Amino acid sequence: MIKVGLTGGIGSGKTTISNMFKELGVPVYIADDAGKELMNTSAEIRQKIIQLLGEESYQNDQPNRPFIASKVFQDKNLLEKLNAIIHPAVAQHFREWFAAQSSAYIVYEAAILFEKGSYKDFDYSILVTAPKETRIQRVLKRDHTSREQIEARMNNQWSDEKKEKLADFVIKNEEIEESKKQVIHLNEIILKSAKNS
Repeated sequence: MIKVGLTGGIGSGKTTISNMFKELGVPVYIADDAGKELMNTSAEIRQKIIQLLGEESYQNDQPNRPFIASKVFQDKNLLEKLNAIIHPAVAQHFREWFAAQSSAYIVYEAAILFEKGSYKDFDYSILVTAPKETRIQRVLKRDHTSREQIEARMNNQWSDEKKEKLADFVIKNEEIEESKKQVIHLNEIILKSAKNS
């Protein structure tokens, strides 16, 4: 079974593209959702996050996301430590999920694929891009956050130019219908590759 990694910067529309693959019947694993779920359900992860960031990290047994974000997006070191808690748990969860699939290929969506070299674990990698202003407007609508906070998060991420050098495919995600065509085309390429492997 072919593994396809899918990534893109904040506001690029990764999840929109993932949903297009789902509509084609491709199983999609969303690493960020799995991470959030594990933060909610794993006592071990909760304990480690509280040790790292303090009691305020959880309220009423739920992660205090605004508090956690305010801490880690100001401090790269803390962000790395938080990722070191969550990423291994997500990787294990993904392995179990992957073992239960039976399609020609799966898509694994993650915010970070190239930065830590994990793209090497996949047969193909797809980068979703969109113009900076489009991305900012999308996130403003979605997250009710400020432009400054969005730009701070963008500055924490690699540039699209840097990621494009490593990606096998790039989907330019501006117009929905155009994006759908690109996804259908990629689906055909990957299915053909799966048949030949």
